[in-house]
Amino acid sequence: MGQESQPQTLQQQLKQKSEEAGKRFPPEMLKTMRDAVQTVRDTGIEKSAKQVSDAAIDAELTGWNGKTVKLSDAWSEGPVVLMWYRGGWCPYCNLQLRAMQKELKAIEGAGAKLIVLTPELPEKAKETAEANDVDFVALYDKENGLARKYGLVFALPDPILPLYRDRLKLAEVNGSDAMELPLSATYVIDTKGKIRYAFLDADYTQRAEPADVVAAVKQVAGEKK
Repeated sequence: MGQESQPQTLQQQLKQKSEEAGKRFPPEMLKTMRDAVQTVRDTGIEKSAKQVSDAAIDAELTGWNGKTVKLSDAWSEGPVVLMWYRGGWCPYCNLQLRAMQKELKAIEGAGAKLIVLTPELPEKAKETAEANDVDFVALYDKENGLARKYGLVFALPDPILPLYRDRLKLAEVNGSDAMELPLSATYVIDTKGKIRYAFLDADYTQRAEPADVVAAVKQVAGEKK
């Protein structure tokens, strides 16, 4: 019998999606997007955002199910995975959401909670969850309020504004005219409210590998025993 093929890692899926985009879109558009990523990176946001060993910032946010979550209440009970996604219009975000769903049992089995945040309106976030068949409820980070406190928010560079404003209708999706987005950051926070793992990348095609997140969670959870 042949050997069963291993499921793709999230990084492999993201790379494949990026390669598909490279075939679909004209070279000038691809260059514009790459240049925009570099513009964001050049702001230094990856280094100025909250990092490992920094204190996490508390907040009280509400999900599309109407339930409110206070972050400090969550991390006082066990480690928390705090993850931002940009919106359901982003194919890379959807891949990440589905990948994290597959690791949800491993995260919760280690005594941790996955808390997902997004700037998209609650009704849009509900649609995103249903479209990706995920069980977790995204909290509404209205106008990127909490992401801003974590240092994750950047203004969309002028060359790509028309794409987000006119084609993706970002203002309608987020309920805000601000042409800005958060980095798709992932943090692991311990029970003292300290950041123990951080994934920060200006490149929207790059995301935290779920296996790395689970390993970080297990390490933090193991220290309590």
